[in-house]
Amino acid sequence: MRALFARMAERSGIDKRWSVLGGEAYQRADGFAFYGTDAANSTGERMEVYAREAPGLALAAIERLHPLGQITHLVVASCTGFVAPGIDQLIARALDLPGSVERVLIGYMGCYAGVTALRTARHIVRSQPEARVLVVTVELCTLHLRAVSDVEKLLAMLQFGDGAAAAIVSAEPGGLQLTAPFSMALPDSHELITWHIGDQGFAMHLSGEVPGRIAEALAEPEVREQVVGDLSPDSWAVHAGGRSILDAVARGLDLEQHALDPSRGVLAQYGNMSSATVMFVLERIMASGVKIDHGRAMAFGPGLAVEGLGYRSTP
Repeated sequence: MRALFARMAERSGIDKRWSVLGGEAYQRADGFAFYGTDAANSTGERMEVYAREAPGLALAAIERLHPLGQITHLVVASCTGFVAPGIDQLIARALDLPGSVERVLIGYMGCYAGVTALRTARHIVRSQPEARVLVVTVELCTLHLRAVSDVEKLLAMLQFGDGAAAAIVSAEPGGLQLTAPFSMALPDSHELITWHIGDQGFAMHLSGEVPGRIAEALAEPEVREQVVGDLSPDSWAVHAGGRSILDAVARGLDLEQHALDPSRGVLAQYGNMSSATVMFVLERIMASGVKIDHGRAMAFGPGLAVEGLGYRSTP
């Protein structure tokens, strides 16, 4: 099994991942307790680490946006931990935001929560043009790694790393303009991706059938109509859920060879960071400076569902 795992790891398209579980605070004489077989940390202990580490990682991402200006709304997506007061309040307090700031916390939706957060911010700005929405995604996926012997579960865990991203959504010019969203649940697929809270973290089931189901669905005319419409997309920000997921999207939509290079680049450098991943991809697309007429962002997650929205360069 070791040889099989090593071979699959080499083919994953992931060069490195990141974790908050570094330093002496999380080390013991027998290694990291989170990954041990005899002393695997309880879900409660993992949530203590989430409460301690997630706000700081989120604030590090927000720091890159300064100056923030006058924030009216805060939308936070975070699916890998629970704490009350919520991480939205912890972030607001650390930023010294006024108590009048409206907050939305999106949790436990998994990888497509980042798209949901951006879509929510877009809805707010469309209804309140003067709004300035701070969108934050922060995920500590490595808190939920466990010692298992099942190859499918090991390969699923192999994809994930920690990360955070932040963006300002407003009616002001600049950056990318977010356009029409889309949402759908693929029939007969609700058991392919599941996530359960167990005694030793959140246990994800990611079936090996997922890539094939995605490719099959995207090839269906009615699904393609929702995803592509009557556009000819010139940019794709696809959640880097794994090499096989990206291959399936490219196959299902008949995309050109380099269409998903931004997603593959994020996958190689960071792995799958759940909800934060799609924002990393969008950041990479923005940094390229390429003018975009019709972009499509999308992510897959439990359901099996897909959430997406359009984007384009602003004048």
